[in-house]
Amino acid sequence: MAANASFAAALFIGLSLLFAVVAEDPYRFFEWNITYGDIYPLGVRQQGILINGQFPGPDIHSVTNDNLIINVYNSLDEPFLLSWNGIQQRRNSFVDGVYGTTCPIPPGKNYTYILQMKDQIGSFYYFPSLGFHKAAGGFGGIRILSRPRIPVPFPDPAGDTTVLIGDWYKSNHTDLRAQLDSGKKLPLPDGILINGRSSGATLNVEQGKTYRLRISNVGLQDSLNFRIQDHKMKVIEVEGTHTLQTTFSSLDVHVGQSYSVLVTADQTPRDYYVVVSSRFTSNVLTTTGILRYSNSAGAVSGPIPGGPTIQIDWSLNQARAIRTNLTASGPRPNPQGSYHYGMINTTRTIRLASSAGQVDGKQRYAVNSVSFKPADTPLKIADYFKIDGVYRSGSIQYQPTGGGIYLDTSVMQVDYRTFVEIVFENSEDIVQSWHLDGYSFWVVGMDGGQWSPDSRNEYNLRDAVARCTVQVYPSSWTAILIALDNVGMWNLRSEFWARQYLGQQLYLRVYTPSTSLRDEYPIPKNALLCGRASGRRTRPL
Repeated sequence: MAANASFAAALFIGLSLLFAVVAEDPYRFFEWNITYGDIYPLGVRQQGILINGQFPGPDIHSVTNDNLIINVYNSLDEPFLLSWNGIQQRRNSFVDGVYGTTCPIPPGKNYTYILQMKDQIGSFYYFPSLGFHKAAGGFGGIRILSRPRIPVPFPDPAGDTTVLIGDWYKSNHTDLRAQLDSGKKLPLPDGILINGRSSGATLNVEQGKTYRLRISNVGLQDSLNFRIQDHKMKVIEVEGTHTLQTTFSSLDVHVGQSYSVLVTADQTPRDYYVVVSSRFTSNVLTTTGILRYSNSAGAVSGPIPGGPTIQIDWSLNQARAIRTNLTASGPRPNPQGSYHYGMINTTRTIRLASSAGQVDGKQRYAVNSVSFKPADTPLKIADYFKIDGVYRSGSIQYQPTGGGIYLDTSVMQVDYRTFVEIVFENSEDIVQSWHLDGYSFWVVGMDGGQWSPDSRNEYNLRDAVARCTVQVYPSSWTAILIALDNVGMWNLRSEFWARQYLGQQLYLRVYTPSTSLRDEYPIPKNALLCGRASGRRTRPL
């Protein structure tokens, strides 16, 4: 793999010249080997997906505008892809790492991702996007620190720790995938993990010091509540946005979401429970870890602190309380509130309604009646080579149709540099979670009942939080606003992984006829080609 790293370095230098990447932006090199290995997160042996022998995978530490060169060698027996939840891949959706944009890495082969953390800060994570691999591991945390000259709205913490939480199954991912492929629903998860462990995960602290925890829900379907016995949490950042510093005793983290909180070790020095429990489930799953003071006088004691279980209003009010800190700088030295999103007229309203049902006797999930069917060639690559017949732009409507579910490769065309409103409509009795690649959007409203144009009267048009993953409560709606300033093919999906796998996703094709490098980079020289693009050439350097 050393030869691959040398190739990656030479390739990046060439790309840097072409794309005029400024010289002072450093780049960081990673060599990752993806393997199977035995893991025991719930006490039984399972086949896990390891990165360099680790479960979960290694953290990525970076700074705004860093260039990451990640050489991924696939030692599995099936194709593999990594995607980067929340990393916007500015002008470069070719490396987004989902099948609509990027060809899988064949078994025994490697691919070098070239990513730039362009104009981003915050807490995110990466995960495997194909074949239900996410149920086996292969995920890890991503942190993007502000550049040294950009102030942050809180003192430097004494420590900065990634906390990956998520529901988990005892069954191997291959068995879960087989159930879905046969047309069945999955059973309820068997447990919850904290950093890959169902018990014993430990956070070490010193008396009187304050620590930053970067909490990401990397699970498959359950909303989770995070809390620490006798300690408060101050929310400071959500998926790249500095927030008003609101204090909570517990925090709801929905599937796919990431939060940063500050926790001060201001209690009597001993061990305290760290608790994660499922939300809105008939059977509440709970797991515990330990917050351990360096001068601890004793083990954890007392009952495990309880948290909210099925209360929707509590969660909704908490979500509404998380707002942008308008005076804080973002990735650049200007206040986050200097972009007045609430004063921009929208050019289009898109309403997206989820549904579940049967197609040919098999379970499927849909958006505006379309259940996504993967094409034989990644959509972005088909676009680049002008391969006809891979998909139809406009194969999904901008509004719910009310019809039955059918299969198609759903691609919705939207124009570059427009400003759109998207309303997620949930008529089901579950909490949903939606993610959009390539973007951060403003969450301007959420409420129960049916959305109507009058619902805009209650939008937050001043300091709504900007993020990339948002929840929709049962029989409710959530509205977001997006400035479509990133050309590409972008996955919009349910973060309930069985639903995503069985069709609850689509692609936004943000289109411009321009071929300028200011709008979009060309296909990477090292791009893998597959499907109907096999045997073609990318481009000369």
